Amino acid sequence: MTQIEPIYDKKCECRMCKKTFTTKKLRSRFIKVTSYDTDFCPIYASDEINPILYHVNVCPHCGFSSTDDFTPYFPQGAVEEIHSKVCSQWVPHDFGQKRRVSDAIKTYKLAIYCSLLKKEKQIVVAGTYMRLAWLYRLLENTDQEKRFMKLAMDAYLQSYMEDDFKGTQVSEVRILYLIGELARRTHQTDQAVKYFSKVIEQQNRTVESGIIDMAKERWYDIREEQKSAKLTENIS
Repeated sequence: MTQIEPIYDKKCECRMCKKTFTTKKLRSRFIKVTSYDTDFCPIYASDEINPILYHVNVCPHCGFSSTDDFTPYFPQGAVEEIHSKVCSQWVPHDFGQKRRVSDAIKTYKLAIYCSLLKKEKQIVVAGTYMRLAWLYRLLENTDQEKRFMKLAMDAYLQSYMEDDFKGTQVSEVRILYLIGELARRTHQTDQAVKYFSKVIEQQNRTVESGIIDMAKERWYDIREEQKSAKLTENIS
């Protein structure tokens, strides 16, 4: 009897060069989440069976990198821009094998660059920055983690201002919470309090009561930290 492996080959067609290639993906039955961080980062039972590592598809022929969240549409001039800045400079490299965290980080940076050149929706850009921050968290590289959390926060904020998250799986309550939580994690306390308050204001207008409770908990955490800091200041 053939043993089913967690990793399988998925066939893709590049939206830039139209050539086909294969990339690795994980079978959902093998993916086990043990818990979530306060910014929704999933903690997996196995470091190797982590779908975040395989979220980005990189064309080995031309270098165009994307996720399933990218739209098929290319705005005017985007194809030429990507061809000039990515494809024409591409040194053939195959990311279609088993990935380490360091390999995955390279794929996310390529996808972010392509998403900016393609003028993807800010909600898509934000999610890509966010996952990259999570990968740096796995490596315990706090400087890079914070760098990409800040970029994710800015993109989520832009998405909220432009309403481009509408029609996606990210609700208004969720995006407000994420802005607040990323602000909290990057020590932008006033911004964090502002957006957690916006979440709590929605408590009678949303079914996502879990996110309301999380916002209240984070708001309480901030208040306790401020009290503690003030006490330390008074003692010194």
